[in-house]
Parts: sequence; C-alpha cells; structure tokens
Amino acid sequence: MTYSVIAIGEEEAAFSAAHAAVVAGEVIVLPTDTIYGVGALATSGAAVQRLLDAKERGRDMPPPVLVAEIGMARALASGTDDRLTRLAEAFWPGALTVVLTARDSLRMDLGDRGDTIAVRVPAQEFTRELLRRTGPLAVSSANVHGRPAATTIAEAIGQLGERCAVYLDAGTVDDPAPSTIVDLTGVQARVLRAGRISIDELNAAVPGLIEVVSDQAPAGEPATVSGEAPAGGEADADATARTVDTPVQPDEA
Repeated sequence: MTYSVIAIGEEEAAFSAAHAAVVAGEVIVLPTDTIYGVGALATSGAAVQRLLDAKERGRDMPPPVLVAEIGMARALASGTDDRLTRLAEAFWPGALTVVLTARDSLRMDLGDRGDTIAVRVPAQEFTRELLRRTGPLAVSSANVHGRPAATTIAEAIGQLGERCAVYLDAGTVDDPAPSTIVDLTGVQARVLRAGRISIDELNAAVPGLIEVVSDQAPAGEPATVSGEAPAGGEADADATARTVDTPVQPDEA
C-alpha cells in the first residue's frame, strides 16, 4: 500500500483524502493539539485493529475516541450528568479526556475496554472539522509502541510508513503536556492521569469534583495515581494512567 502526504492548508484535498481513507477502513495520521495521532473509524473493529497493528500494540491498550463536540460524546455514553456538561464548557475543546460508561448498544470494538469509553474534543480546528465529516475516530499517538510519539510528519512516516494511508501535515506539533484524564463513571470523579489541567482548575469548574486526600497532590499540583505512567503521548496507551478496576483508554493524541 502506498500513502499520501497532504498539508492541512490544502483543506479540501486533505479532508477528501482523509475521509475517503477513513471510510475505506484505513488508518490515517492527523494533527491534534498535543502531538500527531493515528486515527481510524471508531465504529469499525477491523479499522481499529489496523490501528493497533500499525502501532504494534495489543487489544489490552484500547485507544480513546476523539469527537467534534459534546453531543457526540453523549451519543456514545450512558448516564452522563451535569459534571460532563460543566467540564465540557470549561475545558472542551482542549486537553481533557473523560472516561464515561459506554452505552450498552454501542457498537465499537476498540479492544478490551470493558464497559467504559474515553472521549475528548481536541482543540485542533482542522481535526474537529474532520471529525464532523467522519464521525468519531479512535485515535492514539503516532508511534510504534515503546517509541517516542511523532511530532512531525517525517517522524510519523519513519515509524509507520505504509501502515497508514494518509498523512495530514500540520508542521511541528509538539506539546509535552498530555491531557488530564478524569473518570466520571463513579459517584466520585477520579483523576486517572495528571496532565495540563490541574485539580484546582477541575474543582473550580465543578466544585468538589475531585476529592483531595492525603495520597493525592495538594490542589493545584499534578495528581498521581497508583499505577500511572505519566507524560508521553496524548491519546497513547503507551503512557496511559491505569488503575486496577477501571480500564483506561489513552488520552487523546
């Protein structure tokens, strides 16, 4: 399989090529507001498996899903409440990934995700418009598992080559701060990965959202969670926070 490289400044050509590849079940490389990501149609189990194969990653590390707006997130989840609304108003589009309870009827084979799904609205305008055209995309950082996430298209091609059909070039995309991952599946929200958004900021948006206890960092400082692997790619399970009882998809790439 050959691949195409298209600058996102060539908007219609870029949208057309990316949309055609996604609909055909292929994997693409796209810019996000942190790093480059690999994306595939979230509703196609075969396409998601191609994404995992491209990264040489197992099904035990399911990718998160990028959506264009909160309405798309609500369509994927059940039992959402005012916490999601207020967090979205404060931090979306942006570096917040939210773990929600997936709808029972949700037909997304993202890997071994249990009954949860991780969603984010990226702050990259081009990517949000692409999501409006394709629908939700499973997205992880653009790298082979265990290697650094790509910050340029050349780096992405060097690692992934013909495993991806379209590379959307936005220049250098390099924000070292990953998104913060918040689990809203329980009565008490939990920070599963510390990132760009602090506990202080989360609690300012939704008072009392995150309970600060002795084994957490003081408010305003990065939180740590047992089993967490901090930093790294945005939606990459290579560096995803994990807890014993909650499967977590990577934070958006």
